Order: sequence, then structure tokens, then C-alpha cells
Amino acid sequence: MTSGIGRRRFIYALGGTAFAWPRAVRGQQPALPVVAFIHAGSPTDSGYRAAAFGKGLSETGYVEGQNVTIEYHWRAATPQVWIS
Repeated sequence: MTSGIGRRRFIYALGGTAFAWPRAVRGQQPALPVVAFIHAGSPTDSGYRAAAFGKGLSETGYVEGQNVTIEYHWRAATPQVWIS
């Protein structure tokens, strides 16, 4: 006596899995590499540097939002005076 699911059920299950598999795989997007632009000035004083940085990346084939993520970090350009 053999028990099993039968040939037709097995073929239907296999076909359904093969049909659903590519849809599940396409759901995940690959993570983009992250590049950081860090500058000690403020964005208003040296925004041209950030633009040149982005232009340089695009010349090498990296386009923000398509194959790379750029994070911009600025430090306020306020001088710190220490009085002793």
C-alpha cells in the first residue's frame, strides 16, 4: 500500500511554485551603497563643493538614487573660542 499525493497534484504544486517564485524574488530591492560627503562648513558657504562631488561621482558612473546613495553631513561653521 502506497500513500502519496499523486502525480497530478505533485505536478500542479511544482508548477504553482515555479510560477510564484519569480514574483517573490522580485519583491526585494538590492541595497544601494552609501557614500558620505562630510564638510566642516555650512551648506550655504560651500554647496558648490557638494555639487562638484556629485558631478565627480556621476562621471565615474554613479548616479544618486539609481546605484548609490549620498549622505550629506555639515558642521556649523561657528568658531569656538576658549577663554582661560
